Amino acid sequence: MAPIKNTTIVIFGGSTGIGYGVADKCLSEGAIVHISSSNPSRITQAVSSLKEKYPAAQVTGHTCDLSFPDVEDRLHKLFEEIGSCDHIVYTAGDALAVKPLKDVDLQFVQKAGHIRFVLPVLIAKFALRFLKPGYTSSLILTGGAVANRPQPDWAVIAGYSAGLYGMVQGLALDMKPLRVNFVSPGPVKTGLFSDEVAEFLATRTTLGKVGSVEEVAEAYVYLMKDTNATGSCVSSNAGSLLV
Repeated sequence: MAPIKNTTIVIFGGSTGIGYGVADKCLSEGAIVHISSSNPSRITQAVSSLKEKYPAAQVTGHTCDLSFPDVEDRLHKLFEEIGSCDHIVYTAGDALAVKPLKDVDLQFVQKAGHIRFVLPVLIAKFALRFLKPGYTSSLILTGGAVANRPQPDWAVIAGYSAGLYGMVQGLALDMKPLRVNFVSPGPVKTGLFSDEVAEFLATRTTLGKVGSVEEVAEAYVYLMKDTNATGSCVSSNAGSLLV
């Protein structure tokens, strides 16, 4: 498979969680990494930690808050700063939109969809311009196992996650020969939930554990390297869909 050494990779949500894990893995293989987040202090901390681990690393942080109505202007400015790139990874997220159906309103649904569905489309539009042409370049989005196994009060998130399946296949056609894929993680220990919750979730998997950031990050790097993969999903869920 194609190596990622010396390739330029942009990671939205790269200051924490899975995005940070992807940045770490890419730097370990010699890539040039740009991480974007809405929180300047988290960016500073992430870049510092990565440079401490990889002293020769080429890693740059960018503040880009994607929650504002002028998000397209912000994205344009960000990509102009970075220039052409080989891969774009989208792992950005916000507070989980979990609410009983009786309390759901239009504003709630629209807000939940902004980060999870609208932004992937807008980033894909910019990817057409800023990804280097050809099938060695790719856009990788992030879904969730909740699309396949919904939980009570998760209907809105499940709907948007399921919609990514169709979106990715449509984008893979619209953006060809650029590749478009996505990763669908199950429960991952990112710090979003306590050890007690992680232990409970582990009982609902065939492996008796939840995923680690390092494990799931491998899926993103695989999709960068496999230049035959497009319109595809890699699931990393510890067998949580089987029990």
